[in-house]
Amino acid sequence: MITRTSTIGQELASTRQVFSDREEFREAMISVAGQAGRSLAIMTRDLETGIYDDKHFIEAVKHLCLSRSYARIRVLVTNPHRTLRDGNRFVYLGRRLSSFIEFRHVHETYRDHNEVFMIADEHAVVFRSDADRWEGIADTNEPGVARRYLNTFDEIWAHSIPANEFRQLNIS
Repeated sequence: MITRTSTIGQELASTRQVFSDREEFREAMISVAGQAGRSLAIMTRDLETGIYDDKHFIEAVKHLCLSRSYARIRVLVTNPHRTLRDGNRFVYLGRRLSSFIEFRHVHETYRDHNEVFMIADEHAVVFRSDADRWEGIADTNEPGVARRYLNTFDEIWAHSIPANEFRQLNIS
């Protein structure tokens, strides 16, 4: 992993990480989620096992929700069937904290987007351009880039439908 930190004037410090494998991606996701103070917007294909259900990622999300009454986590999932079949602790957390965490199915019009990303508070971003590869970038203070991906996320979110099966507890 390549890391660069810079401070310009009185702006917040920015740490950019270039990652190339699953472990580095997981670490970047935990780090950026842990810095969120208001919101997370997540675009994923299937809530990759070992990333979104990692105990440290879960703790960061739980802390955000329980420490901020106005926290909002929005998750767009392209292929929810694998997630539901395999189970996922993040989905379980979303069921417990449903007033903070909302899941939606990506509308079929947008399913050709192969990007995976997470935006925290409109300034931090973790991004992979290809969901089939682990290479990507994370930056803790890149509001221009974060805003660009958040605009894409908001457009897809507006056309997508709630993933109600993520909310059901399926108690027999």
